[in-house]
Order: sequence, then structure tokens, then C-alpha cells
Amino acid sequence: MNIHNYLHEHFPGLTLQPPLFYSWPTGLRFEIAKPGSEHLDTDNLEQMGERTTSLFKAVFEKDDNVILVTNVFGLNDSPPPKTNVFLKYIKDKDVRMKLQYERIDDLIEEEDETVTHRFSLQCKAGDIRYQPLLMAICHEDFKHPTRILKNRWNIGIDIYIVNITRHLIYHLYDDRGCDIISAEKDILLPLYHSASPWILEYDREQIDEVFLKEETV
Repeated sequence: MNIHNYLHEHFPGLTLQPPLFYSWPTGLRFEIAKPGSEHLDTDNLEQMGERTTSLFKAVFEKDDNVILVTNVFGLNDSPPPKTNVFLKYIKDKDVRMKLQYERIDDLIEEEDETVTHRFSLQCKAGDIRYQPLLMAICHEDFKHPTRILKNRWNIGIDIYIVNITRHLIYHLYDDRGCDIISAEKDILLPLYHSASPWILEYDREQIDEVFLKEETV
């Protein structure tokens, strides 16, 4: 399924760019890393691993159909970059053969002319080596061996995992937090309750208004 057609049908008007939570009325925003901790502190790494993995497992089953979307953005004259995301984190080479590419010239609005290189792959959730992928995203702002863009600091990357079976989108934007949005509130209601302690306090009031509105009537 084409990512544009899917979004048009189930998330009309939504553009895959951060901040996803503020771009859609039904979503959750979770705190991932420990505030004020050194990035490589053992406790911090354990919390990042636990929360990213637990949230993923809460909204994906192995047989769910998903679209893994990678947006890589940089200057307009930059060629399509090699990120190795799909080579490294998709298990089956036959699945990787379905990878699609497109160039989007107007996704980022800045003074400098920029371009977004979008790679998308439809697969099963179980095809993704999601645990190391999620930790690599957490390390992306730091000099770490698993950094997806290696030493290329002049470009950026966003990775979205779109669950086309359950109609939700998982976006771990960096080590600080994770946005999960859904087409319908009921899809995320169980996660709202089970992972409530992890909700980012700054956005808790807005989230409570959405998910508690009908329960308190």
C-alpha cells in the first residue's frame, strides 16, 4: 500500500513530520530518557530500552501489516543518502526488495532550500528488528557506534512505524520522547491507562482531556 494513499484515507490532512503529537487530535506522548541523566548512564539506558520496547509491543503484533517510513532531510543538492536502516533492521532480504523511494521538495520549510528523501517499506511488524532500531534512534543525537547517520551531522532523519492493521503511528523522535497517534481514540485507550506513569507531564493535561472526556461523563 502506498503511504500517501493510506494517510489520505485514515489520517486525512496529516503530514509525516514532527511534532506528530501536536499534528493530530488523538495521541499520546511519552517520556523515554531520564531527565537530567547522562545519556550513557546504565539506569538511563535501561529505562530507554524498557520504555521503547514496551510501548512498541503494546501497539504492534508480529503479524500486523506495517509501513516503515524513513525521512532523511538535508540540503536540496544532496543525493539520496545511504542509511542502512532497511539493510540492518529488516530481517528478510526478499522483503527489503519492496523498498520504495521518493523525493519530497516541500516537506521542510526553512530559509535554506531543503529536500526530504523518503524511503518506505511495507512489511510485517515481525520483520523489523525493532529493539536495536529503537535504541539506535535514541542514540542518534550522540556520537555512538549505532548512530544511523554515522558522522553526517549536516542531515537529519525521522523514522515512523505505521501500523496499517490497527491504524496507528509510532514515532520515537529521539531519546527524550515517543509519540503514538491513532485514527480512533479507542485504539490507544488501553495504553493510556497501562502506561500512564510514562506520559510526558508537560502534555498530560491535554492528553487527559482527550482520553478521560467520555469516561467522566
